[in-house]
Amino acid sequence: MIPHQVAIIGAGYAGLACAVELARRGVQVTVFERSHTLGGRARVEAKDGWRVDNGQHILLGAYTELTRLLRTTGVSPKTLTHLPLLLHTPGQLHLEAARLPAPFHLALGLLRARGLSWADRLAMLRLMRGLKKRAWRVDPAHSVAELLRQTRQTPHLIRLVWEPLCVAALNTPLAEASAQVFANVVRDSLGAAASASELLIPRINLSELFPVPAARFLAVRRGKLRTGTAVEAIRREQGQFFLTGDPGRAGYQQVVIATAPHHAGSLLASVGDCERLAAQVEALPTEPIVSIYLALGEGTHLPHAMIGLANGPAQWAFDRGRLGGREGLIACVISAHGPHEALSREELLLAVHKQLEDELGRRLPAPQWSQVISEKRATFACRPGLLRPGCRTPVPGLWLAGDYVDSDYPATLESAVRSGVAAAQQVMRFAARPKD
Repeated sequence: MIPHQVAIIGAGYAGLACAVELARRGVQVTVFERSHTLGGRARVEAKDGWRVDNGQHILLGAYTELTRLLRTTGVSPKTLTHLPLLLHTPGQLHLEAARLPAPFHLALGLLRARGLSWADRLAMLRLMRGLKKRAWRVDPAHSVAELLRQTRQTPHLIRLVWEPLCVAALNTPLAEASAQVFANVVRDSLGAAASASELLIPRINLSELFPVPAARFLAVRRGKLRTGTAVEAIRREQGQFFLTGDPGRAGYQQVVIATAPHHAGSLLASVGDCERLAAQVEALPTEPIVSIYLALGEGTHLPHAMIGLANGPAQWAFDRGRLGGREGLIACVISAHGPHEALSREELLLAVHKQLEDELGRRLPAPQWSQVISEKRATFACRPGLLRPGCRTPVPGLWLAGDYVDSDYPATLESAVRSGVAAAQQVMRFAARPKD
């Protein structure tokens, strides 16, 4: 056992990934979480006897670190529904990858696609081949809209394929989204092995998917998890860190800040010597995500577990009844800023209900229950040239973790856990270095 005390502030996917990595290497960790619910910005919400996710996080087969950590913490493979890449917009598009090795899975899927012209198909191939020829590197100053213009993508393909994928992955509008980060996502999903493009949709809520198994993993390895404990500041004294709000008043040799950026900035500022980094973190632009739940009763289903919606305000809809939830529970997602922000809750519910009816081409029952979950600062705005902070801070032994930390990916669960693993590696290197 390595007698090294580490505090991790935040029990979201990043913080718990860091804690699991350290605990399995014998490091003593204490995780602090202000909420009583684990998962951070990917958690379960309870209301009126219903338990629903605060957002619909799509996982891909390319998410190797998250799936590895799920195996490490004993999560059953049956927990995730594996679906071939499927883009289905009722009455307009059906593109499904074939069950073949890459690149034939996508080529045959594109050949069989319904709702695309030959010009659309050729444009999609042109973009994929062009990116691969350039080793998936593009001008860092370019937006996704500029990339699509340069590769002569058709308006129809942009509306039904590239725009929904961009907003889903980067949570940023086409004209503002980073072409390089978008290229990274395409590289590791559509441009990789067939399994990498598979959709992995959890059959349980986001808190139970990884945070709860991670908590059990920590409990049997002497790790401590303090929920309902808000850490308001960090101070350094005689080579140790002390956390304001820690009921144990313990000193820690290292600290990992794994909170949302708006909390991380204030914690960095409290330490001292991190004012510039704190300002950088707090200045990160943000984008909202709204999740609308409609309980439409038994017998109500979508054509597939996940479908695209083309005519706003929602961009995607999920049939939670097909994914381990109650039959008839539909979850709709609105990503990024838009006109919907001017609507009241009641107006938004009516608009999305009508949108579903219009795009499915049938009448739907009135909701038996509904919920609108608005995350106003759900992710950072993934813009060209955005300067994202790294894991290191100016203070030795103090680290950052979170989906906003610099990486190839936008703000996803994969980037969150990768940052947590990277922070754990830094902690181990720091602990192993020779002491003066």
